[in-house]
Amino acid sequence: MAKTPETKEETSPKGKILQGVVTSDKMQDTIVVSVERYFKHPKYGKFIKAKKKYKAHDAGNTKKIGEKVSIQECRPISKDKHFRLINTK
Repeated sequence: MAKTPETKEETSPKGKILQGVVTSDKMQDTIVVSVERYFKHPKYGKFIKAKKKYKAHDAGNTKKIGEKVSIQECRPISKDKHFRLINTK
């Protein structure tokens, strides 16, 4: 049985919710979150890990590199930024 990774992809009425790790916090009010997903290849059946980076809005630069965060899809904030940070405990 395959182990489910820590990242989740949920759909809410307001957009997708993804979980990942902060990989960069150098921009003003923006963080880069690396989201990893684990899936089975449709033809060959091999399990694959895939990573994707998303830019997310972090007002006040509250998160630092290495922290686990949740981000939610929202309206476009800039050219590349379509997610916002969800306040977690």
